[in-house]
Amino acid sequence: MTSSTTDVIDLLAGIREGSSLHALRTARPQTRDNAQKSYEALFEPAHEGDVSRSERFALASFVAGLHVADNVSRFYLAALEKAESSRALIDAVKAEADGGRTVGPYGHYPAGPLSAEDREGLVYHVSEATRLALGSKLSAAFEHAHLLVYRPREASAEALQRLLNAGWTTTGVVTLSQIVAFLSFQIRVVAGLSALSTASIEQAVSA
Repeated sequence: MTSSTTDVIDLLAGIREGSSLHALRTARPQTRDNAQKSYEALFEPAHEGDVSRSERFALASFVAGLHVADNVSRFYLAALEKAESSRALIDAVKAEADGGRTVGPYGHYPAGPLSAEDREGLVYHVSEATRLALGSKLSAAFEHAHLLVYRPREASAEALQRLLNAGWTTTGVVTLSQIVAFLSFQIRVVAGLSALSTASIEQAVSA
């Protein structure tokens, strides 16, 4: 696990101390600190509560895989390997991320004016081959995460109830949703910073 003294976004974006991007981030200390504190609250909690560390890292790895954020996915998979001794679980997470990847967003809005924007797409279910390795709770968490990533317009009370039926507590459901939302934010920030870094290097080479 990465120490909380290491800024995870800097690490994932390859930002070095003293670089122009490091100066850019440190110019907004509150934004930088809040992002790091969010990571620590979700992945380095003092008390795991209703979601274990391995469940947190498994879900993060799956979501990063859906976003095709390879460096972020590798980071969370490495953390999962440290927290989880089961090779079957790690392989299952990788397989489900590969199998669940598609193009979105899509789905159906509640009947009304927005129905004209409805789009068909994959309704993801964990494969039977990996459901045993994941267990019923993580399987439900993966299916819900896939819905939030690709079909957010179909989020509903029924979707949340499926998590409760699988054994998650209300507090656990909140944590799962926070992890999916944080990953979406983190991946986009890292992608943007990485693009800026590439542009700076290309500009320096041209000069």
